[in-house]
Amino acid sequence: MNLLENVLPKLKLQNPPTDPTERVHKIPVCRILPNPAQPRKYFDSDETLRLADSIRRHGILQPLCVRKPISVGDLDDYGGVYELIAGERRLRAAKLLGMAEVPCIVVEADSLRSAELAIIENLQREDLNPIEEAEGLQALIDKCGFTQEEVAASVGKSRPAIANSLRLLKLPPEVRDMTKNGEISAGHARALLAFDNEAMIFEVAKNIVSNKLTVRDVERLAKIKEPSAPVQKRSKRRDSFYDEVELSLTEALGRKVKVYTGRGKGTIEIEFYSAEELKDIANKLGE
Repeated sequence: MNLLENVLPKLKLQNPPTDPTERVHKIPVCRILPNPAQPRKYFDSDETLRLADSIRRHGILQPLCVRKPISVGDLDDYGGVYELIAGERRLRAAKLLGMAEVPCIVVEADSLRSAELAIIENLQREDLNPIEEAEGLQALIDKCGFTQEEVAASVGKSRPAIANSLRLLKLPPEVRDMTKNGEISAGHARALLAFDNEAMIFEVAKNIVSNKLTVRDVERLAKIKEPSAPVQKRSKRRDSFYDEVELSLTEALGRKVKVYTGRGKGTIEIEFYSAEELKDIANKLGE
């Protein structure tokens, strides 16, 4: 069940129709404004083109979600404009195709509730980059007054996972941009937080890109605090089974997990940052 199916029953539709099939309204594209609380800042043009091609062939299968008309002056004579809650990529694709109107579900929500729904809807998707995700989580705290526990419940993640994501916002702006652009991964970004100052973090981030360092390479550098120290690269790719185990454990525990293998033995490393997080991990392992 997606976000809209969760929240729509709790929200009053504007001018609720007697026929349930009429809950979807056709609204002119020119009367829909983007949501200023949208956490996604980058929209891949190729993905938008692919979506536009799909819409051209099949139409918009899932209606956009907007909040009831608000006053903006010039368009008041036409009933005001709607603020988008969910569906910005579909709206962008529709504009690209020159569509005059799009199917929408209209809900009653004030600015705060609209921002909350827009942020949560995006956070529940899987294609936000790590920094956009962290910024969206922080926005729920700053704009909507959520605690970390409430954020975790809203997006279906553990509180330690939320705390771990928010830590990425402590990175220098240049490194956050590198993470947004995909030059370094979220794992690299988290490993960089172990360094002492912003200058060192940025230096190691550039080293990651130029020398194609792995996350483990960065973790080893962090232990010796020398950003330009030579790193012994692994010459042999390990069995992908261990990568799958790492991903599975990371998802189950809500914490970064690394699996190291050697000659006839191995080690599992679980990352935590407080006694509370360690207790949470212990409880999950004991379930």
